[in-house]
Amino acid sequence: MSTPAERFAASASRAAYEKSRLAAFVATVDFPLDDFQVQACEAVEAGRGVLVAAPTGAGKTIVGEFAVFLALATGRKAFYTTPIKALSNQKYNDLVRRHGAANVGLLTGDSSINGEAPVVVMTTEVLRNMMYAGSSTLHGLGFVVMDEVHYLADRFRGAVWEEVIIHLPQDVQVVSLSATVSNAEEFGAWLSEVRSGVDIIVSEHRPVPLWQHMMVAQSMYDLFVDEASAPVTGADATRVNPELLQAIRQLEQRGRWDEGARHGSHSDRHSRGGRGAGPRGPGGGHGGRGMARGSGGRPGGGATRSEVIQRLEREGLLPAITFIFSRVGCEAAVGQLLRDGIRLISEADGDRIRRTVEERVSALADEDLGVLGYWDFVDGLTRGFAAHHAGMLPTFREIVEELFTAGRIRAVFATETLALGINMPARTVVIEKLVKFNGETHADITPAEYTQLTGRAGRRGIDVEGHALVQWNRGMDPMAVAGLASTRTYPLRSSFRPTYNMAVNLVAQVGRETAREILETSFAQFQADRAVVGMARAVRKNEEGLEGYAEGMACHLGDFSEYAALRHEIARLEKEGAKARSASNRAQAAVSLEALKIGDVIKIPSGRRAGYAVVVHPSKSYRGEVPAPTVVTEDKQLLKLSLTDVPTPVEPVAHVKVPPHFNSKSPKARRDLATSLRIAVPHDPAPRRSRDHAGYAGSAEDERISELRRQLKAHPCHQCPDREDHARWAERWWRLKRETVGLQRKVEGRTNSVARTFDRICTLLGEMGYLSDGGDLVTPQGENLRRLYTEKDLLAAECLRLGVWKRLDPAGLASIVSALIHEPRRDETDPSPRMPNEDVAEAVREMNRLWSVLEDRERELGLPLTGDPDAGMVWMMHRWASGRQLEEVLRGSDMAAGDFVRRCKQVVDLLGQIGDAAPEPTLRATSRKAIDAVMRGVVAADRLD
Repeated sequence: MSTPAERFAASASRAAYEKSRLAAFVATVDFPLDDFQVQACEAVEAGRGVLVAAPTGAGKTIVGEFAVFLALATGRKAFYTTPIKALSNQKYNDLVRRHGAANVGLLTGDSSINGEAPVVVMTTEVLRNMMYAGSSTLHGLGFVVMDEVHYLADRFRGAVWEEVIIHLPQDVQVVSLSATVSNAEEFGAWLSEVRSGVDIIVSEHRPVPLWQHMMVAQSMYDLFVDEASAPVTGADATRVNPELLQAIRQLEQRGRWDEGARHGSHSDRHSRGGRGAGPRGPGGGHGGRGMARGSGGRPGGGATRSEVIQRLEREGLLPAITFIFSRVGCEAAVGQLLRDGIRLISEADGDRIRRTVEERVSALADEDLGVLGYWDFVDGLTRGFAAHHAGMLPTFREIVEELFTAGRIRAVFATETLALGINMPARTVVIEKLVKFNGETHADITPAEYTQLTGRAGRRGIDVEGHALVQWNRGMDPMAVAGLASTRTYPLRSSFRPTYNMAVNLVAQVGRETAREILETSFAQFQADRAVVGMARAVRKNEEGLEGYAEGMACHLGDFSEYAALRHEIARLEKEGAKARSASNRAQAAVSLEALKIGDVIKIPSGRRAGYAVVVHPSKSYRGEVPAPTVVTEDKQLLKLSLTDVPTPVEPVAHVKVPPHFNSKSPKARRDLATSLRIAVPHDPAPRRSRDHAGYAGSAEDERISELRRQLKAHPCHQCPDREDHARWAERWWRLKRETVGLQRKVEGRTNSVARTFDRICTLLGEMGYLSDGGDLVTPQGENLRRLYTEKDLLAAECLRLGVWKRLDPAGLASIVSALIHEPRRDETDPSPRMPNEDVAEAVREMNRLWSVLEDRERELGLPLTGDPDAGMVWMMHRWASGRQLEEVLRGSDMAAGDFVRRCKQVVDLLGQIGDAAPEPTLRATSRKAIDAVMRGVVAADRLD
């Protein structure tokens, strides 16, 4: 029983709470707040910053919404920042519904609505740019909500988060919302250092329990067996369902039987229908689009996408999001459900959706709808399902998000981009494969990615439980799936690095020395310094070990360390001789690649690209670059060869005529050329006798090795009866010494590493005239660079400085600017893109020359390299800016309409920056005209209403 004093304290606490802003806010929401939400909101009301780390769907955004509520209640401004425009648009609509359109604004790269409102939703880049520009919109700012702050680990755009956190005024409260990360305390400790007064609130609790399942063939199994018959959500999820394991064993045995049967008679194979014999496409054959290796059929005897969705419908597990790591796969899934006549909603609901969609796309020209894939899109929606991926028109994606969130459609096939913060929860999440292309190679998804994807399952306040379903296919290890499902957290690693634009902005605002000190407060340096502590401890431990090994190799006949050094030097020289022979072979291979002409047929000797290929674009010689001709292979792939593919010299074995205007982007053109290639080389030619190109005579190296061997035999320790025992201790000493030296170098490299990079950047900017001598002042050229926020900022500034774009008309300027922002997908590369006219072609050549000079200097200074300009969409952008129709612009290209529209908006954004930074009035006027030329039709229509 409580004492009178305790009852009085509780009564006073209740009274204080009832008078608080938090109580007023809670009265506006229709659900009770969880403890972690209350704790975080109380910290915000007390004037402190917070880091809230909680699972997807746990409701951490309520803390950000309270910060917005508090700003409006106290007459201050609040900025709500997000990593992507789609999430900004969604949050804007949420806050408008809550606070009214007059109180909420939106600022993204292509939308500007009520930007001076007390509450503004924006992408993080927009806030960073406002801070560097000293925008008046920042006056009166009280709160900044950083949604999805774990995005600062993104290697392309994550640095922006740290820039904002470091540079925001200290009187601004920062509310950081993160997925559950395993080093939240470390991140919070850094926040407290740079922001002062930050509470760390971590919640591991998932409000909607998550069941894990696997689908084998057409049967669903629980992934785990739990004695309490409750869904497993933690690291104790170690018992994998034996029934699941048994089902997989049976299917694998049947698959092996089918594999053997495929080598039997032709009639046998057809009588069994090939079930379980591998991926089957929608037409029943191999190589179609869908679940395994892009197949829409039954991988390893599995269920089709239609069957999976129908099974989920029967089990009451819709709505569902199926993650497919391929845009083509997402579209193919919709096509398959349409062909199979699947309907997940009533015809009346479908008709209402059709009217909604028609209203939303009314601004789009009829001739553009077919190019945009509108008819399959709307047919799927009226039946209750849709695709969602970055290649779609943003308006189409927004329609899918709105309909799915409202419960009006029941199934979405999405790439992993949907998992990045967009509020689209489902009852069930389906994952088809556990391997995805990460931009460089196909790799297993990580526990962090698995958690992010399955976090969409289970709608708070709607579902009692959520469900994650992994579709088994041959080669998938259920124990590995269990490991992914049992690992809930992942570490946050900084991706921060100084850029040229950042450097000139910091020098202009605070001076070089202060800027250097500021950069040393980055999370990147904070983590590096913490790592240094552990490395220094390891160095000390190693040095103790070295002393022990030195005692073990002590010899009574002489200095055994001296003797061991002779042995190591001999081994090193022998190894270098082998390397020299290999390097000579690579040099000869490079010469042979550079000599290849269009139409030459070569044989790639080994590796995954082994086979015949025909040259379609010869090597282009850039200083310091290895020759890399572009070829089409027998299987119609367009590849840029490297010395990894061809490590030894090659010679043409045949010649194929390549059409004069061969379009390497056209699948048909590649297919026709591959056919000609196969005809030209029906059989392997007789092997050529290889010659030793190394020319390794040994001479000087052999003499040196012989001399060392004489010294070795003459050394006193050579006669020691315990010589080999001493040598074993010496080998351990050398290995540990190498490790210790490596650690010492890492310690030296990490200490002040961010500031040292900044110093090198300032050195380069000083040499190029963007900073004054000594790097203490920003020059007029540097002022232009301050306004350019593109990834290739210094290259763009050089183009302005040297007048590369002065002669271009609006369409030409728009097209050339696309080369600074275009990042082709791996199947879109074109080594010799088509040019619209000579002025644009000359500008492209000059940009490439400037980039080459810049890259050389970056290499010399050890700086991150600026990516080369890519002219892959110059032709398309010129045609669009010249008034051509969308269908005509995209004809012959593999680029999706949604990608083209997104690139157009990026071009418009950069054109605006160029207009602000351009030193000549003529170029500023051309930039404005170019913006008008690009911002038309589907590009202009695809904006937030």
